[in-house]
Amino acid sequence: MADRVAIDVKPLSAAVAADVVVPVGADGSPPEAVAKTIGDPAVAALAKAVAVERFKGKFKKTVAAIVADGPVERVVGIGMTAGDGDKADWAAIGGVIFGALAKGRPASVVLAGIPVEAAADIALGMRLRAYTFDTYKTKTDDEDKGGPAAVMLHVDDPAALKKALKARDGLAAGMCLARDLVNEPPNVLFPKEFARRAEALTKLGVEVEVLDGKALAKIGMRALLAVGQGSAHDSRVVIMRWNGGKAGDKPLAFIGKGVTFDTGGISIKPAAGMEDMKGDMAGAACVVGLMHALAARKAKANVIGAIGLVENMPDGAAQRPGDIVTSLSGQTIEIINTDAEGRLVLADVLWYVQDRYKPASMVNLATLTGAILVALGKEHAGLFSNDDDLAGRLFRAGEETGETVWRMPLGKAYDNMIDSKFADMKNTGGRFAGSITAAQFLQRFVNGVPWAHLDIAGTGMDSSASDISKTWASGWGVRLLDRVVAEAERGGK
Repeated sequence: MADRVAIDVKPLSAAVAADVVVPVGADGSPPEAVAKTIGDPAVAALAKAVAVERFKGKFKKTVAAIVADGPVERVVGIGMTAGDGDKADWAAIGGVIFGALAKGRPASVVLAGIPVEAAADIALGMRLRAYTFDTYKTKTDDEDKGGPAAVMLHVDDPAALKKALKARDGLAAGMCLARDLVNEPPNVLFPKEFARRAEALTKLGVEVEVLDGKALAKIGMRALLAVGQGSAHDSRVVIMRWNGGKAGDKPLAFIGKGVTFDTGGISIKPAAGMEDMKGDMAGAACVVGLMHALAARKAKANVIGAIGLVENMPDGAAQRPGDIVTSLSGQTIEIINTDAEGRLVLADVLWYVQDRYKPASMVNLATLTGAILVALGKEHAGLFSNDDDLAGRLFRAGEETGETVWRMPLGKAYDNMIDSKFADMKNTGGRFAGSITAAQFLQRFVNGVPWAHLDIAGTGMDSSASDISKTWASGWGVRLLDRVVAEAERGGK
């Protein structure tokens, strides 16, 4: 779904389309090179609109004008200069530009004087804003289709921009793949089908191993299997390997929770809003999208992507509150609430990854707790970590990409809250500090490996609309983790 808009690159001297977007300064006027490209009638029309609207060129704000003469029929000015408190998010600028373009018509975006990497991020933002999910709509109107027929980017160095765009292609496709997975209905995307879609990464050179229920039982992933034992759909674990780094270098590992539908099990959820629980696999979707992005750009890093895929249903075989299960690590878990199931899935996958692959670090993503929404809303993902350096890298990457995280505490007092009278631990510590006790639970399965847990319940599904996303599924985390890997490629850990 990433190719809803066709983007081409042109020199500044090329003829512009009838619909044009240009950057403007605080006075509302475009740079001289831009003005030369679009012509005097368009410049004059824009100046008149700026005066009438009292437009001040504020960041990401737009003003539009109809042009009476010349090849340009409509011109839009957009403020691109970040002021105090504004972040120069070029992808967001691209999203705003796409939203300002006329539907069904070719358009030109004149980016004279804009750095190549910034222009490439603008194009990325346009592609992400163009995304829609209409697979199951039998009728779509013009409003649903939206967007321009094609977009030409007029720049100083077309060859350099074309090269930079190639590096963004896989990222856009990876984010849209993650969005597709989260948006899919649960009767279509059950564990086996999710695993099948992950296997498609082999076309990009990713090594993919799918472990079915029998294999998982043989390995000893009893905590994960307990979650899915009430479902008609067999559970799966998918291991994806990208070997782009030096032989012998320890891999970076990314683990995703993939509960393809979560009823809550025997501790069943309220009916209202339960349909949203199709998105309880957003962590796994992010990992698949990330692996696509890394393989598509031939990342020079060794990376493991691992996802645990289950469906949590309440039939006669389902696990019960009071059950005790033995995890792959050998630690026993008392089930207090069957709706605290994601941590059981992650517990076994985390242990398996650290034991088998000896990674340099592990980052897991999960729509794990409603409590993180209470704490942080939909603006940040919750970050928990046993390693300050890894936490710092994730925080910086969040600031750079706009997929922001906020570090939350871990500590012995919280750990005590999940001690059990009958087993090594219980799977929930009660109402208070719910996100923290969930993280404390996961930490018991990382075996000292540098690790971070991202609770994405507020950002991975039903997320707030943004300049680059107008869909229910944001694809959150793909840009963030791609940036973390890119830092490692440049010599970071």
